[in-house]
Amino acid sequence: MIASFFPAAHDVLVGEQTFNVANNMYFSSSGPLKELASRIAAGAIHDSAERSDAPKCQKETRVAVQDDLYTWVVDGDGYKASEQPRKIKWVTGPAGSGKTAIMGSLSELCKTGGVLAATFFFASWSPSIGRRRKTAFVTTIAHQLAQYHADLREEISKAIVCNSDIFDKNLHTQMKILVLEPLQKVARPVNRPGLQGAIIIDGVDECSAEQHHGSLRRGNTRGITERKNAEDQLEILQVLQAASSDPSFPFRIIIASRPERVFREFFDPETNDTAFAPKVDLHECYNADADITLFLEAHFSRLRRRYNLSLSWPTRETIWNLVENASGQFIYAATVIRLLDTGHQESPKALLDAILKMGAVPRTLSNPLEPLDALYLHILNSSPDPLLSVRWIRSILLLSRAGGAIFDTLDPVASNIHLLLQTDPESDEAEHLLGNLHSLIRIPPPSDQTTTQYDFYHKTLFDFLESPHRCGELYIEDREAHGFLWDRVNQACASYRPLSMGSAYSDILPTPAGADWWVKLAITHNQHASIVSIFRKVHDPVRTAFNPR
Repeated sequence: MIASFFPAAHDVLVGEQTFNVANNMYFSSSGPLKELASRIAAGAIHDSAERSDAPKCQKETRVAVQDDLYTWVVDGDGYKASEQPRKIKWVTGPAGSGKTAIMGSLSELCKTGGVLAATFFFASWSPSIGRRRKTAFVTTIAHQLAQYHADLREEISKAIVCNSDIFDKNLHTQMKILVLEPLQKVARPVNRPGLQGAIIIDGVDECSAEQHHGSLRRGNTRGITERKNAEDQLEILQVLQAASSDPSFPFRIIIASRPERVFREFFDPETNDTAFAPKVDLHECYNADADITLFLEAHFSRLRRRYNLSLSWPTRETIWNLVENASGQFIYAATVIRLLDTGHQESPKALLDAILKMGAVPRTLSNPLEPLDALYLHILNSSPDPLLSVRWIRSILLLSRAGGAIFDTLDPVASNIHLLLQTDPESDEAEHLLGNLHSLIRIPPPSDQTTTQYDFYHKTLFDFLESPHRCGELYIEDREAHGFLWDRVNQACASYRPLSMGSAYSDILPTPAGADWWVKLAITHNQHASIVSIFRKVHDPVRTAFNPR
């Protein structure tokens, strides 16, 4: 109708809605973009509420690497006119070397400079499934690009209208329809300023594989192989590689990850013909000692003011010892400061003395993180029951990752975690076990526990806990962790509502009992798998734990 009356109309404003007219078809741009926004991983964007406490570089630290990356985004790396532009740069380094902090600070730097196109921060420990999986990766990038440039916003809206099933397609198709084709259309008109900017992707090595229907973790009788994390990580890399190879793609992509095999092989010029920009190895290319020194000095100055300590504390030698113990890993220095800053009964001076005594253990080539391991052990052992506190930590992680995927009624906020894991609902077991672990875990204050989840400062804690060689007597196997969780869950469900033979429901979460409940679950979820498969999904961890092979 609009097109009939106004054949040359474009971007017609009616009330508060803009209607785009093309080929005698019209649509509201707000509708497609709202649909796109509902499909993103909002917590993965650099300035999201979920990342409000994410690490950032201390002022005047990691300046060189940030400047080098920013210069590459703006100016490139001096390739010849006859060469294909190198649009992807890999930033790598071992766990705890500060990759996420650098990417977070670089994102802010690029935003200030007007050259931040999009960001995505994966996190394997995040309660948001969108940050742990690939599903919302392209849609989140497209959503930010639509906000970055008005012409892209219009073309992305049209693409969604013309491809209503795009959110059910694979990443390659989504990148083609939602990003590349809109870019190609925007690039065609002449006399328009060229697009420029950075797409910053952090923690791709933390992306977990997405398992499709019919794939069973245990008892797989259908011959379906469980998808591996490296496969989804490689798919993301290949999607970005294909996008960067398109002549209309104007952005520079920075990918930060640990040096895992899939990344080493992908960025190896011997096995990949794509011309990548020279990689940045934080451990080899930059000496972090000076930056760690600045970080420690700034925070010790703050602690001196807070606790009215002597200006001579700590000594220069003490700071040098801490820097040496860090061995280039910012996570060690950050954990030391958090431990001193969490209000223990001991004074900061006493806590620091205890930390320095741990440093007497010499590092070995097989485990350069021994000082960090010793620090983690020291903190965990400050709990009244260290092994039980580790079981709680493992259970919190399991519930945060998968609770809602199995039990609809479970919102893994702190208060619900307590209801599930405490043997006595009236006890304060959580505070008793975790009260001394604030330097490892973000524990919500009592007033926020009904709305806020537990959070963890760094993935290195889970690497430590999952290695028997590193955490020693505090190591518990996966089956034991699952067994503990399900035992506590069953106790909680039995405690909060008496169960009858025909009932399998609890106010907290359903319990694995009567067949009527399992049938209801299958119908409610429209499960493609059989009831036996659903039952196995819930019960295999318990069966494995209590009936070890």
